[in-house]
Amino acid sequence: MNSELPAIVESLIFTAEAALSTERICELLNEFGRDEIRSVLTEMAASYQERGGGFELVEVAGGWQFRTRPAFHSYITRHIKTRTSKFSQSALETLAIIAYRQPITRAEVEHLRGVDCGGVLKSLLEKHLVRILGKKDIPGRPLIYGTTKEFLEIFSLKDLKSLPTLKEIKALDEQPQYERQEELQLEPEKPVPVENDLPFE
Repeated sequence: MNSELPAIVESLIFTAEAALSTERICELLNEFGRDEIRSVLTEMAASYQERGGGFELVEVAGGWQFRTRPAFHSYITRHIKTRTSKFSQSALETLAIIAYRQPITRAEVEHLRGVDCGGVLKSLLEKHLVRILGKKDIPGRPLIYGTTKEFLEIFSLKDLKSLPTLKEIKALDEQPQYERQEELQLEPEKPVPVENDLPFE
């Protein structure tokens, strides 16, 4: 293995504006073998994880990206004042339906939600969380929607297969089953001193 390859791969990922896929890295570094590059990426990710520093190399949105550790988020926001995107309940519901059912039409989303979602869809398109994939081959040729790479990045997902399953979501609502614990043995209660026993004149 070329001794400079890890540093070269690191510099490419560091300077990329978005997550850089393994395929793209292989295209850019065609003088190196694909297996060699994949091996370097895996070793680098493990090395950053073991190091336990302020950032790590993670596989997200179908590519590789340096990210600050979630545990330090509260400290980072003290330094970087970013405008956080707030999602309404309707936006989250619509986004979840699109994420799990894509490709999907507006009419199908509205059928599942039971309300109009034109404004919500427009907002999600503007935020680049949803994109138009094409038109459905049925009468009227309605637009079909799907999620974007930005959606994967924001929610720290490697790919759509990383979305939690229905079983995992239901498990969040379940009450944890704790093991029954034996009662602790306390010292026997001491008798309350009578007035004559108190150490006062």
